[in-house]
Amino acid sequence: MSLVYSSLNHPLRVPLAAEVHSRPFLRLAAPESLTHLAVYASQGLSSAVDDDISGTQHAILLALCGHFGVAGPGTEAKYFFHDFGRFRLKWECHTEFATYTFAQSQPAGLAIGAAFDQVPLQHIPQLWLQSLRGKLMVAAHVALEQGDSFLASSLPTMGQLFENNMQAGSHVLQGGEIRTDFVIQADGFSRFLMRDVGLQEQQAGRLVQRMLEIETYRMMALLGLPHAQRAAPILNAIEGELAKLTAAMTDNQHSTANTTPDEDGEQALLNDIIGLAARIEKLSLENSYRFSASQAYFRLVKARIDELRELRVEGIPTIGEFMERRLAPAMDTCASIARRQEALAERIAHTNDLLRTRVGIVQEQQNRKILESLNKRAAQQLLLQQAVEGLSVVAISYYLAGLVNYVGKAAKAAGWPVNPDMATGIMIPVIVAGVWWGLSRMHLRLKEHSGR
Repeated sequence: MSLVYSSLNHPLRVPLAAEVHSRPFLRLAAPESLTHLAVYASQGLSSAVDDDISGTQHAILLALCGHFGVAGPGTEAKYFFHDFGRFRLKWECHTEFATYTFAQSQPAGLAIGAAFDQVPLQHIPQLWLQSLRGKLMVAAHVALEQGDSFLASSLPTMGQLFENNMQAGSHVLQGGEIRTDFVIQADGFSRFLMRDVGLQEQQAGRLVQRMLEIETYRMMALLGLPHAQRAAPILNAIEGELAKLTAAMTDNQHSTANTTPDEDGEQALLNDIIGLAARIEKLSLENSYRFSASQAYFRLVKARIDELRELRVEGIPTIGEFMERRLAPAMDTCASIARRQEALAERIAHTNDLLRTRVGIVQEQQNRKILESLNKRAAQQLLLQQAVEGLSVVAISYYLAGLVNYVGKAAKAAGWPVNPDMATGIMIPVIVAGVWWGLSRMHLRLKEHSGR
């Protein structure tokens, strides 16, 4: 029973199943010559990934296909292969770059030097190559030969081929050999010489692809090194300023131990630390993507080298040894700067927290002093109130005594045997005591009511 109904499939089943076959290697049979280009079309230093990069890469490919009258792939394509007759093209679009691998067969018995003269690049229009101005990250020529192992007698020829640079190479895949120097030669291309000594069918294509991926990922990984070199002096400056601010915090702590804390000075330090935090955050945003990408590319380089299954050729380092000695230190530098950025950000955040704690303590001390001042003022107001209350007793007693005097005068006028002045004088102590007792009772009730 077969699944003939597409509606039975999950919408992603077919594209996900095809993903593992989306970037097949070229089928090569020695002798072959290849030209490999890696076009890095990302703009700026941040390497932000967006749809514009993919659109630019497709536009470059379509321009090449249009020159030969060939229909290019759709905008969603990540892989394209076409046989143009005189050469074959394999195009791959990656996250940050696209690769163009041009291959052409060579006649048997072609000399080693001639293999790098008769390359597929000669069939590519110059106008299209000029359109890559400022975008070319990798340019390499590969010569794939059929024959015996590289002999010691061929070393002088190798020296001329690689302009007497230090070579790296090895026996790979139990049937192939590689020689290269990873140097951009006078023609602007790096060179890779590979020999099919006893490779199985399709192994030659895999070998060429692995070496080109090593070269491409190596260059992409090294993009993080300029970022690390630019970040180092900035980190040094920030660390120096942080040390000065920390020393200033210590000096302020000693100077304010027995004196009033300087709130303005603490606030100025806090503003400076916030400025440092903003600078380190900006630097991290600029570099974090690039450093992460470099480490990812470096892991791919090491993975591709492991897939070569290298065996040493006496007298020259292997590809793995060469990368370990030359590429690994640069990647360690990037990783070190990344860790340094993170550690410095944590130190700034910790210093910021400490200073904010100090500022909070200063504010609490000031609030305590304000409360103490309010308590003193309340005590003074209480004393003043008590003094006023004494005057109030006198004033109220005076008015009540006046009323008693008027009552006595009225009684005398009515014919009562009363001496108003004598009665008033006798009543004044009683009036004062009564007023004082009444005010005391009123204050006591107010206190009881407020305490509830």
